[in-house]
Amino acid sequence: MPHVITQPCCNDASCVPVCPVGCIHPTPDEPGFASAEALYIDPASCIDCGACVAECPVGAITRDTAPAAGRFLDLAEAYYQRNPLPPGIPDASPPAARAEIEELRVAVVGSGPAGAYAALELLEHPGATVTMFDRLPTPWGLVRGGVAPDHPSTKSVTEVFERAAANGRFRFHLNVEVGTHITHDELAAAHHAVVYAYGASGDRRLGIPGEDLPGSASATEFVNWYNGHPDFIDRTFDLSCRRAVVVGNGNVALDIARLLVADPAELAATDMADHALAALAAGTIEEVVVLGRRGPAQAAYTTPELLALTDLDGADVLALPDEARLDPDQLAALRSDPIGLAKAQAAAELTTRHRSASRRIVLRYLYSPLEISGDQRVTGVRVARNRLEHGPGGGVRAVPTGIEETIEAGLVLRAVGYRGAALSGLPFDHDRGVLPNDFGRVLAGTGEPIPGVYTAGWIKRGPSGGIGANKKCALDTVAALLADHSAGLLPAPATTPQDLDALVRQRRPTAVGVHEWRAIDRTERDLGAVQGRPRRKLASFPALLAVAHGEDSMPTIPLPIDADGFRL
Repeated sequence: MPHVITQPCCNDASCVPVCPVGCIHPTPDEPGFASAEALYIDPASCIDCGACVAECPVGAITRDTAPAAGRFLDLAEAYYQRNPLPPGIPDASPPAARAEIEELRVAVVGSGPAGAYAALELLEHPGATVTMFDRLPTPWGLVRGGVAPDHPSTKSVTEVFERAAANGRFRFHLNVEVGTHITHDELAAAHHAVVYAYGASGDRRLGIPGEDLPGSASATEFVNWYNGHPDFIDRTFDLSCRRAVVVGNGNVALDIARLLVADPAELAATDMADHALAALAAGTIEEVVVLGRRGPAQAAYTTPELLALTDLDGADVLALPDEARLDPDQLAALRSDPIGLAKAQAAAELTTRHRSASRRIVLRYLYSPLEISGDQRVTGVRVARNRLEHGPGGGVRAVPTGIEETIEAGLVLRAVGYRGAALSGLPFDHDRGVLPNDFGRVLAGTGEPIPGVYTAGWIKRGPSGGIGANKKCALDTVAALLADHSAGLLPAPATTPQDLDALVRQRRPTAVGVHEWRAIDRTERDLGAVQGRPRRKLASFPALLAVAHGEDSMPTIPLPIDADGFRL
C-alpha cells in the first residue's frame, strides 16, 4: 500500500533522496518545487519501503489507510495525473561528493530555518566551522516563535537543527544583536564569510483609517504573543468580544482563526505561552471572520492547511455560497491552475458543511477593508465587495463593485504579510524589504558582490515560502559561498575566533552559548512535563537568562490552569 504525505508537510525535501524509486515530487531541481503546496508520493510507484517515513523531520508521512490520508491521497493522485512519471523505476541518486575544505570560518546571523539549514550544510565539510548569532536567547526563529502551538509535528523539525548545535565545530552567540553589540565589519574580520539569514520580523500595514485603534493589531504581534516571544510578554489583547476579524487569508490567518476558536483544554496540552493560555481560556470570542480580497482560488493559504481546518472539534468552518462558488468562466480559467482549482473546490465544500457548534470560522472572499471603525476602540470593519477581473496574461485582480457593508467586531488582526528590516553596515532594498543579492551574494550599491557577504531565507528573497523553501534557499546560498571559496574569492580573516569571543564577552556578558541554551531547553521541557506538555516556555528575558546562567535551574511560574489541567 502506498504512503501519503499529509499536513503538515514542511517541504524540506529530505525524503526525496532516500526514496529508492524516485516517486516523490516535485524535487528541488524541478521547476514546480518553489510553488508547490506540498510534496507528493506517486501512489502507483510507491513500494512501501518506509524510507521516507524515517527521514521526514515532521512526521507528515503515513500509510494510505490512516484516517486522515484519504483527502491527501486524492491530492497526490491529481498531481500525478497532471505530472505523470516516465515509465520504469529510476535508480536512487548517489550522494553528491563533498569538496575538500582545509579551513572555512563562517558566521551565520539568524538561527531560524534558513540559518540552521545553511549551518548544517556547511558542517558537512570537515574543514568548516560555524558561529551562529541571534538577538534572542533562544534559537530556531519562526519554528519556535511562528509555528502554531497546536502543530507540534511541524515544530519537531528543530530536532534536525539540533544536529548543528551538537557538532563540535559549531558555536552559538545568542542574545547578541549584530549591528548593535557586534558590527558587521567586526564579524567579517573574524570569518571568511558571513551569511545573513535574520528573516523578516516586521509586518505590513493596511494603510486604512482606524488601523491604530485599540483592538487593532498585526498578526505578527499576536503570533509572537501567544508563542512566548520575550519582546511581547507585556502585550495584551482584549478577547472579551463576540467576533474577531482577521484581514488576510494566508496560513498565518488560518492559524490565528483556529486558535481563537479552539478548545482551551486542547491548547493547554501545547507549548503555547502561559499568558496566552489564560487569556484565550477567559475569552468570549464565538466567531472569527477571515477576510480575503480575492476568491478562494487565489487565497494565499495552502490546500492542506484549509483541509486541516475542517478537522476542528467544537467549531464550525464555513464559506458563503455567493462568495465561494465558481461561475463557468472562473472554472474554465482554473483548468490550467490545479492548485487554485483545489482551493476553490475545498472552499465550495464549506458552503454546505454546517454544524451546530458554539464557535465558528467564516471564510469571507471578495472583500477588501476600507476602514476600521470605532471611537475609543474597535467596533467593526467597513469592507467593500469586489469582483474578479481576469487579465490577458492569466492574472486575476480584485475590482471594487461599489457595494459596502460593515462587519461588527471587537478585535481586528491584520495578517497581510511580513517585511524585512535593514541592518547597520549592509545595503538594503527598501522597496522589496530584502538584502540586494544575486543568488545569495549580497550586492553593493554598484551592483557588484561584496566579497564574503551572503544572505539566505526571507531577507534574501522576501517573506514567502515555508520551512522547505528556506532549506532550498539556504543550500543555494551555501553552494555559491563554497564556489567562491574554491575560486579564492573569499577574504582571509584578520582576527581570530578567540578575539571575537573576547569582544562578545566584553560587550554582551549575558550572551548565550550552546551549553546555556541546553539549560534553557532542559528547564522548559522539565516544566512542561509536570503538566503533560512538550515544554513550558520561559517568556521573559530575565527568566531565560537566569536559567541560562545558572541563577535558577527551575523557576517558579504561576500555573494558568487548575488542578484538572484544563481551565482557569
